[in-house]
Amino acid sequence: MTMLNTYYDKTYNDMLPITTFSQQQSKEIKYILTDIDDTLTHSGRIPACAFQALENLQRTGIKIIPITGRPAGWCDLIARMWPVDGVVGENGALYFSYDEKNKKMIRRYIKNEEERVNDRKKLSIIRDEILKNIPGCALSADQHYREADLAIDFCEDVPVLPAEDIIKIVKIFEKHGATAKISSIHVNGWFGSYDKLSMTKIFFQDIFDIKLGSILGKVIYAGDSPNDEPMFEYFPNSVGVANILEFTDILTHKPALITEKEGGYGFTQLANHLLSALSPR
Repeated sequence: MTMLNTYYDKTYNDMLPITTFSQQQSKEIKYILTDIDDTLTHSGRIPACAFQALENLQRTGIKIIPITGRPAGWCDLIARMWPVDGVVGENGALYFSYDEKNKKMIRRYIKNEEERVNDRKKLSIIRDEILKNIPGCALSADQHYREADLAIDFCEDVPVLPAEDIIKIVKIFEKHGATAKISSIHVNGWFGSYDKLSMTKIFFQDIFDIKLGSILGKVIYAGDSPNDEPMFEYFPNSVGVANILEFTDILTHKPALITEKEGGYGFTQLANHLLSALSPR
């Protein structure tokens, strides 16, 4: 047992090492859902091993769907060019899936264009208030490519903000009636009760013609931060990469399993564990 796993046992014994996920359970997995930032990435970059892991998993027939807070513009590229079967973006505001046979991008939004335009106008008021009252934060560099939400950067391209300032950002969103979620790099805010899970259910129904709740034993979810909580709560097979430990004090719903490594290296550990169960002995 590693030193890190000993630490888990003493302090967070409700999260088990990924190595405890059995070969039989691993063989049942047909769908991998994963956050991107600080789950597939490490220090802001996707390690080669993590991208290779996605390709290796897809080659076995496993369906891969990133579930991210990143913007629509990025999601178009991800759905087209990554070894994935679709992507849920902007914390559940949309999904994109590329139909390779018909050379067509399938796009679905939780709200129509008129509603999104109206929401963006209201979010601009919140943006101005946050930037005026919380020194050191900034508009996310990817905001220009967003359709539905407002992303406030507290550590990606700015010095790390104190935790109390991050909470203040959340409270400003909520004061205006918006939903706000903290990721590992941004506070994302939007109008509506949707989240990553609600759009994931729609994605499975539309793209796979499957009710997500009927196949939970075949799905595993990987994440790293508070905006993954709905997924951690819903999926029995949920995994936190090791950097989830930064947030355990504020998580109501923790993942069932945890990797020894952080970010994309932790995801690679998860992928290799699943692939080892599929390899001939």
